Amino acid sequence: MTKDFPKREDAWEYLESYIKPDTTLMTDGASIYKKIDHWWPVTHQRDIHSKFEFEKTSEIEGMFGVLRTFIRRMYHHVTHDKLESVVLEFCMRFSHPEMFTNPQEYLKFTLRLVTTRF
Repeated sequence: MTKDFPKREDAWEYLESYIKPDTTLMTDGASIYKKIDHWWPVTHQRDIHSKFEFEKTSEIEGMFGVLRTFIRRMYHHVTHDKLESVVLEFCMRFSHPEMFTNPQEYLKFTLRLVTTRF
């Protein structure tokens, strides 16, 4: 069984869709990012994990690990079409943990009236 690793074209498509030009892009040392700043206008910085460099990428990689654990424990797996909803739930749970202490707190938080201004 072979793994389907991301390709340089995948990185290009992602950058073009989600990364604004003139952004500082921090990656690991994967070869798909080699000379990425030559084909997209970013400032590229990288950590080479085999050289025990983790300063630039450890925080986001840690967050991805927490997200992966959340998905496995809550849903066991997620299909691509549901991923956005699950990530939004993850963000909400970690931004407002107090609302998930018990069902009453959840209902108080989610069912309260919100003022609107036009």
